[in-house]
Amino acid sequence: MPNQTSDGKPKVLVTGASGLIGGLTIRNLADKYTFSALNRSRVEHIPCLQADINDAEAIKPAFQGVDMVLHLSAETKALSNWSKIYSTTMAGTVNVFEAAQAAGVKRIVFGSTGGTMCGYEYDHSLPYGRLAAGKYEEVGSTWPLLKHTDPPRPDAPYSIGKLFGEVTGRWFSDTYGISVLCIRLGAVLDTNRPKLLRHFPGFLAHEDCVQMIDKCLSAPMSLKFDIFDAISENKYRWRDTSHAKEILGWQPTGTADIYDPDNYR
Repeated sequence: MPNQTSDGKPKVLVTGASGLIGGLTIRNLADKYTFSALNRSRVEHIPCLQADINDAEAIKPAFQGVDMVLHLSAETKALSNWSKIYSTTMAGTVNVFEAAQAAGVKRIVFGSTGGTMCGYEYDHSLPYGRLAAGKYEEVGSTWPLLKHTDPPRPDAPYSIGKLFGEVTGRWFSDTYGISVLCIRLGAVLDTNRPKLLRHFPGFLAHEDCVQMIDKCLSAPMSLKFDIFDAISENKYRWRDTSHAKEILGWQPTGTADIYDPDNYR
């Protein structure tokens, strides 16, 4: 049975809770889940274990009595620094999965990235680089959407680290029966609007991001492993979000289209 509180809400541990997405989740979904945090810095208003996910022993107490983990913690400041990607985004993720498995956690929702597919932009025979650059007139009105089942093509060490997390989750699900749902997040920005021209295809509105996380946390436990692309309803989107809509019932309402790309050139 779930380790529910007296009010019946499932207990969810959030790693990287002090980040933008962690904060959005905790503020907007506190009516449905009882949150705790595993974070290097203090997180106010919810129980928080201050520890680094690089320290496998120090983080273990945070997982006791938890139903689900929302794993967001990663190296986000040095996206091309291999040593930091190794230690935090990769090894730290293994530590999180191992601690969750040992504590009997039923589900891990893993915050991956659309960057696992953004290497397709480098192929000049494909339209995706031109869409990212805002050269819409060179593409035409339609283009093939990439699916979550297409071969990954990461664009940076950061994305490689996140792809490692996805396949680690696949292994933990296959080996231990943990439900692992991976979200390939689009561009979630503090302004909740595009900042750069390249954000227009992959923009993910705050409300759509929170809804996706909620859908993953509340999905049936029989869903043992899956990958979902999370992007708002943007005209120039080139990753297919239909899988999340069909499996989870996700209904994004945000869009980058209310902004004029010409103002970003």
